[in-house]
Amino acid sequence: MIEATGRQSFIGTPAAVAEEMDTFVQTDAADGFILVPHLTPGGLDDFVERVVPLLQERGSFRTRYTGSTLRAHLGLAQPS
Repeated sequence: MIEATGRQSFIGTPAAVAEEMDTFVQTDAADGFILVPHLTPGGLDDFVERVVPLLQERGSFRTRYTGSTLRAHLGLAQPS
């Protein structure tokens, strides 16, 4: 069963999807996105191969991790 919710949907070309997602990220209107693979025909391969690189070019998706812990990845201070 799939529950219909009020979540934002991103539908369109890879460039259009990346642009809309980037707008949310750049305006601090999102701290993450929920990808729903059961609604994406063929899984997430197309998203990873076609949208993620565009988001990386825009600076909205990291290209590498700079720390060695989840706290570091999230930019949280290390506990004292």
